[in-house]
Amino acid sequence: MASIIHFNISAEDVLRAKKFYEKLFGWKIEKFPKGPKEYYLIETLAKTGEKGVGGGINKRQKTEQQITNFIEVDSIDEAIAKVKELGGEIVDSKSIIDNTGFIVRCKDTEGNIFGLMEMVN
Repeated sequence: MASIIHFNISAEDVLRAKKFYEKLFGWKIEKFPKGPKEYYLIETLAKTGEKGVGGGINKRQKTEQQITNFIEVDSIDEAIAKVKELGGEIVDSKSIIDNTGFIVRCKDTEGNIFGLMEMVN
């Protein structure tokens, strides 16, 4: 069964959003050293104290960008084909994230945006 492994928050003002989520939830948010200029990694904790699902905050590029959940798949190419077969759409072309894997954003049959991620090693 596929699991949500990452979420991404798009923001007009990345530092303002960082401050908001740090104060609201107590999340640890730090600049991603190898990423885009305005990308911050979010570390969350489950109620048990164990590490929760990680996330990120980036500069909004398009007005329709909202919070996006990324679901891990074994093969992003196979998942893309299945999204199309089931009536969904591919929103962005597949991208590589250095030393991490591949991502793509999709739209389901109801217009909801979600992400797919294939991890490398």
